[in-house]
Amino acid sequence: MSYVSCALRAAAPRCLPAPWRSPRPFSSATGPTTKKSVPYQKTLKEEGSGSGEPSRPPPSSAEVVVVGGGSLGCQTTYHLAKQGVTSVVLLERDRLTSGTTWHTAGLLWQLRPSDVEVELLAHTRDVVSRELPAETGLHTGWVENGGLFIASNEQRLDEYKRLMSLGKVYGVESYVLTPSQTKDLYPLMNIDDLYGTLYVPKDGTMDPAGTCSTLARAATARGATIIENCPVTGIQVRADDFGVKRVYAVETAHGTIQTPCVVNCAGVWARALGRLAGVHVPLVGMHHAYVVTERIEGIQNMPNVRDHDASVYLRLQGDALSVGGYESNPIFWEEVSEKFAFGLFDLDWDVFMQHIEGAINRVPVLEKTGVKSTVCGPESFTADHKPLMGEAPEVRGFFLGCGFNSAGMMLGGGCGRELAHWIIHGRPEKDMYGYDIRQRFHHSLTDNNRWIRERSHESYAKNYSVVFPHDEPLAGRNVRTDPLHEELLRQGCVFQERHGWERPGWFSPGGAAPVLDYDYYGAYGQERHRDYTYNRLLGDEYTFGFPPHHDIIKNECLTCRNALALFDMSYFGKFYLVGPEATKAADWLFTADVSKAPGSTVYTCMLNKRGGVESDLTVSRISPGDPASPLAPTFEGDGYYLAIGGAVAQHNWSHITAVLQDMKLQCKLLDCSEELGMMSIQGPLSRVVLQEVLDTDLSNEAFPFSTHKLATAAGCTVRAMRLSFVGEMGWELHVPKADCVKVYQAVMQAGARHGITNAGYRAIDSLSIEKGYRHWHADLRPDDTPLEAGLAFTCKLKSGIPFQGREAVEAQKAKGIFRRLVCFTTEEKVPMFGLEAVWRDGRVVGHIRRADFGFAIDKTIAYGYIRDPAGGPVSLDFVKSGSYELERMGVTYPARAHTKSPFDPDNKRVKGFY
Repeated sequence: MSYVSCALRAAAPRCLPAPWRSPRPFSSATGPTTKKSVPYQKTLKEEGSGSGEPSRPPPSSAEVVVVGGGSLGCQTTYHLAKQGVTSVVLLERDRLTSGTTWHTAGLLWQLRPSDVEVELLAHTRDVVSRELPAETGLHTGWVENGGLFIASNEQRLDEYKRLMSLGKVYGVESYVLTPSQTKDLYPLMNIDDLYGTLYVPKDGTMDPAGTCSTLARAATARGATIIENCPVTGIQVRADDFGVKRVYAVETAHGTIQTPCVVNCAGVWARALGRLAGVHVPLVGMHHAYVVTERIEGIQNMPNVRDHDASVYLRLQGDALSVGGYESNPIFWEEVSEKFAFGLFDLDWDVFMQHIEGAINRVPVLEKTGVKSTVCGPESFTADHKPLMGEAPEVRGFFLGCGFNSAGMMLGGGCGRELAHWIIHGRPEKDMYGYDIRQRFHHSLTDNNRWIRERSHESYAKNYSVVFPHDEPLAGRNVRTDPLHEELLRQGCVFQERHGWERPGWFSPGGAAPVLDYDYYGAYGQERHRDYTYNRLLGDEYTFGFPPHHDIIKNECLTCRNALALFDMSYFGKFYLVGPEATKAADWLFTADVSKAPGSTVYTCMLNKRGGVESDLTVSRISPGDPASPLAPTFEGDGYYLAIGGAVAQHNWSHITAVLQDMKLQCKLLDCSEELGMMSIQGPLSRVVLQEVLDTDLSNEAFPFSTHKLATAAGCTVRAMRLSFVGEMGWELHVPKADCVKVYQAVMQAGARHGITNAGYRAIDSLSIEKGYRHWHADLRPDDTPLEAGLAFTCKLKSGIPFQGREAVEAQKAKGIFRRLVCFTTEEKVPMFGLEAVWRDGRVVGHIRRADFGFAIDKTIAYGYIRDPAGGPVSLDFVKSGSYELERMGVTYPARAHTKSPFDPDNKRVKGFY
């Protein structure tokens, strides 16, 4: 008999090949077992699958064609049918579940460090445990045996306590257990090195064949058509009268289906399917494995276990365990085979051995337990370990539902429902920004193979790492750098990565901390970087307390409040909306009235049809340039200059482009993000310093707040805007790329005797929350409305000008606001980062979306949306009348609710009144 411990002896050290070469599968002859099979009693594999005729002839047309019959394909088809789309066809090249789904472990953990993902997981659980059995009378294979997260240190347990607090908001039952309580629950567990555990009784496991076959039964009962043995051979794409590429038809080996919508749920094969339509699908294929043990006495009914620090999970498999995890040296599947359906790879024990060590340490009986079989199959992984969903930017009507990073079963129900709603209504119901292919990656990255490979590897290797509030990738860096990058690097800038850009995070007094080429954490024979300053500084931030650089960021913030600071914001998106119908587009796109005279700048939102906030940005009316320049393009008609946070620039571009295409407007959206730099000089002394640099009068009368003009700085033409993201008097300088260093040096030289400092986005985060400014996708998302977020002032409701989402906003205003964004402060100086539960009069009413420390008021500040547990509207009186506490890691702290910003509530400082 082969024992688990044999794997440790069999896996002698050897040098793995370089990451760009395809490693040969490890010979099964040297492994402790040669049997490869999944542990499920039933699969949908049959003799002769993948050949012959389709299970039924394809129709000539369909409203939606879903490609891929795995978890996501079946869930999406089911939810499309459930939401009323009866003309939906699912095409599977082999049998349902083939490829990846059939061999998946099927674990479902209800708690994740994301409110949206908790909601998605809850729906999946509801579908497999309640909805499908009720609809079909069939059992999906759902087993509710609970889940146990292992903590071997204080930081890991703190992470779990954060999850527990968030779970209370959503009614997810969970308990933090001591080592002895854990032993009582799981007698076979070694607790010698335990710090504690998190127990979630209603976690469980799903059966892939049972779930997918039941979904198929339910979908067909609602009118959907499912066709197996029908591979897709082509996607027909045609350009409309405005040159917009749209899906026209799907070609199969057995006929063509005319359709305006294709959903790519092809898993590892999604990249190849995307190429048929000219769509980039940024994912990679990897070998992902687990082993199945022989029978273990006493393991029956035990919860599933995740020991993150040992990089291992233990899934209950009847009277045995499945053991797997995430290693630092996964094997890339270089040549993805079109014929691979129900096959498995040979397990490379050298790669897998670390999981064996962790499993034996946690459950010692495994050392003498036989290995029944190995399961090593293909999985798709992405650059940020999040799925790829939504409409592709290259082709309208081509949707993605792929790249699920081995979580397609547990996220399938929630994501399938959101994807169906997306297809039908143009947007998902929930905030799916973190999954949306149009928003997460700049178009220069989605076909950058080196970037995709590096980032996918790091995301895979760090999947079980503690999710700290402040962390940055080491892979795929220095792809997009602004004109001041080298200048700031020399001055100790510690950069953050957003959307491929390197942006200033904070400034270290210890000198330069460059980001080096990715070393794959020493895997694949790569030499690990030594004395890596940037990595060391990141490691210092791995805490749920105040980081060691807290006082450095404090100095940046207080210098801005008391003197002045320069912020390099060059990574901002900088777009021009120009053309004969630009004003018509602007009226519809923007909630505020931006159709003012040239020289005006307006803060505004963009909404979706349901009134949710898709963006907040500044829009400046401009005159055409003569001659044209990056600061002032030539155009006919009207022109607007849009400045948007760089991390969400691609999202804004996609949103605006889709609206322009759908409305068929005669105007253009131009991207000058790479041609222009942007520096913001903020603080009480900003006027004194900039008056020495700019050739224009900066007085309140000559240059009031929310205006802009072209000016000269250090002999260079710039666009100066009087705006603030931090709540101080200040100006932004938008500067042609070639002139940025010269202008920067002139400002710093003029400001030197006034105490000017460089400052980064960590300071902006603190300063902006202190002033009450919103951050899109933190306290402002597509599932929040302007009324809920306290941004009603951005909506031109008193005018008769229609704008997208206006009807929804007006309806909400008439009905009442049933959730509201509230500012909280705590007297106790305790670090908070978001996801803390909000208690009002002893009841949970919401959770914190965004939190930071405000150095000027010397308090922790947190923003979160609250509801009335009784179901009534949330008025300002309701907010004021409650007694509040914020729960952080299971401990509650008294909090004060504010209806105005706790800093400069009268908004005097931005107007220059100190």
